Amino acid sequence: VQLQASGGGLVQAGESLRVTCAASGPTFSSNTMGWFRQAPGREREFVAAVSWSTGTTNYADSVKGRFTISRDNAKNTVFLQMNSLKPEDTAVYYCAARSSGRSRIIPEYTSGYDYWGQGTLVTVSS
Repeated sequence: VQLQASGGGLVQAGESLRVTCAASGPTFSSNTMGWFRQAPGREREFVAAVSWSTGTTNYADSVKGRFTISRDNAKNTVFLQMNSLKPEDTAVYYCAARSSGRSRIIPEYTSGYDYWGQGTLVTVSS
């Protein structure tokens, strides 16, 4: 299983950015996809997640109303649209997949996910 995150970059505060996570692999099977982020010197934190089958979403309070997670089931791809970006959103953003063999919940903790991408850096300047 491979998760390839892309779309990070440098933007100014108030601007928008969309990051993408493409999942691949002959045995890939997942029930939930999530986005986490990690800023320098800080722990990895939950951002958003989505159920492949129902489209149900979950967001961290810090991004509600600004970020939107969506998925394209046909392409095994998940998107994170980030609007009204703030300097405190600066971090490496990681996508993660929860195995379909596990319960169909939408966890906000890293141990709830089994596969991780390499991360993409998002920098928001003030």
